[in-house]
Amino acid sequence: MKNTFGQSLLTTIFGESHGPFIGVVLDGLAPGIEVNEDFIKERLSLRRPSGAISTKRVEADEYQIVSGVFNNKTTGTPLCILIPNTNTKSADYDKTGRVARPGHADYTAMCKYHGFEDYRGGGHFSGRITAAIVAGGAIAQSALSKKGIEIGSHIYKLSDITDTSFDDINGYIPEVIVNLNKKSFAVINDDTAKDMIEAIEDAAKDADSVGGVLETAITGIPAGVGEPWFDSVESILAHILFSVPGIKGVEFGAGFDKVCERGSRFNDALRNEDGKVVTITNNNGGINGGISNGMPILFRCAVKPTPSIALPQETVNAEGTKEETLTITGRHDPAIVHRARVVTDSVTALVLCDALALRYGTDWAGEDPA
Repeated sequence: MKNTFGQSLLTTIFGESHGPFIGVVLDGLAPGIEVNEDFIKERLSLRRPSGAISTKRVEADEYQIVSGVFNNKTTGTPLCILIPNTNTKSADYDKTGRVARPGHADYTAMCKYHGFEDYRGGGHFSGRITAAIVAGGAIAQSALSKKGIEIGSHIYKLSDITDTSFDDINGYIPEVIVNLNKKSFAVINDDTAKDMIEAIEDAAKDADSVGGVLETAITGIPAGVGEPWFDSVESILAHILFSVPGIKGVEFGAGFDKVCERGSRFNDALRNEDGKVVTITNNNGGINGGISNGMPILFRCAVKPTPSIALPQETVNAEGTKEETLTITGRHDPAIVHRARVVTDSVTALVLCDALALRYGTDWAGEDPA
């Protein structure tokens, strides 16, 4: 299995949804990065289920850092975080374990692993594994913040309800990011939150689910980060974003909305503002030729409706030899977009730490020795 991402900073994930532990190893972190355990707990709390709009499986996420940290600073050696699974109900999967749940990886996992995979709760394919990514990403995000680089996401669209876009508040993005990162249900315009939550609750009442779109902004990235062609900023971000369960689309800048316009309207004109080159618009999302141009990097992720729904669905057994009708039981989210927001922030932080280390050296994120 390919469970490691990165070139300078390597991120490795492991574990299964109903196994004893899930975890992450960060190899290549600069020495001297402050490890703020309160911040890790805060980020994990934003991913944790809450209320009627989330699954009833709530894990405490009492993580353990078992290597790579001494006196609250990274040592530069591999940093390993373990998170125990303590609230599992494996019996929920006794009847459906060898039936392919529509929208899940059950059938494809069977094709690849020949029936030896742990199917309980989705096993290694489960969104539960993202808790480990969030814990590791919190360390990367702390390092970026110390360097003036901030990441924030909000629910741009859910069902037919649309939030304010980062494009509409361009001059205030850093302040908005700070505010978003304090919210459990992240929207820019608080008036949209009530309608979105109602849409999730309505889907749950119908034994169904609903999807949405996340919008992410990165501020403080200097110009000149990234590579042309195969390691462009877009390609490395898209690579890791598409690894997050449920993400089915990624677009940068104006994306699909404006690409059919004429170039005279799409191109971002440049000017000098107090000695710094900026663009008047940001249709290219802060990236040209695969390289950051110093403007905020903007992208959106399409998050599909949760595939675990309680309505009857047509399917086959995992071997594909027998047709069946399946009604999924157990504890599931009527929507995951509000929980996925902190996951996209976390994988983005890990990618940026890797890209910046390649640009400025492996020690760039650490503190200078006393």
